[in-house]
Amino acid sequence: MKLAGQILFRSLPPMILALTGSLFSPAAPAEEPSLSLKIKDHRFIPEELQITAGEKRLLVVENEDATAAEFESHTLHREKIIPARSQSNIYIGPLKPGRYEFFDEFNDATAHGVVVAK
Repeated sequence: MKLAGQILFRSLPPMILALTGSLFSPAAPAEEPSLSLKIKDHRFIPEELQITAGEKRLLVVENEDATAAEFESHTLHREKIIPARSQSNIYIGPLKPGRYEFFDEFNDATAHGVVVAK
């Protein structure tokens, strides 16, 4: 019994430090949810995405079409081909307030959208 008490006594300081350390350490910033964008029938859905200015966000682009598409934006400085029936991740931001247009160069007549940073 004496050995069990010694082991418990020796393990108390690390346990106390672990518990109190978690109480006083700053909380990790909440991760912002990703933005979702679909490509269906050679169109972006939704055509407008909202983002808070100054944030960096993950944009998940899902191509539901049977052909490849492209997410391209000169103002966002992004260009990514999304193969048919697949998805790609694109980081955008942090952005200044404004409107940032994007399009699908393969389907320029129908696929346009905008990111609005406020």
